[in-house]
Amino acid sequence: MSLPDAAPARFLSAAAPGTRVVVRYRIEGGLTDALGHLLACDAGSCTIRTRRADVVIPLGRVVAAKEVPPAPPRRTAR
Repeated sequence: MSLPDAAPARFLSAAAPGTRVVVRYRIEGGLTDALGHLLACDAGSCTIRTRRADVVIPLGRVVAAKEVPPAPPRRTAR
């Protein structure tokens, strides 16, 4: 088994809290994404505030991460 790429963890560690990010990480049975605002990142994990909940992701499971633009404004009800 190869070692995980350290670039996504470096990006998350360097990103300012409040940055909107998408993080792809390993879960049992595959991969999943967390889209939201970075709340915190330390040597072992990062916390992303998604629409549904705060998600704590161990950095060893992260396979990709990048900054994304702000969400488009919500449409008004008709």
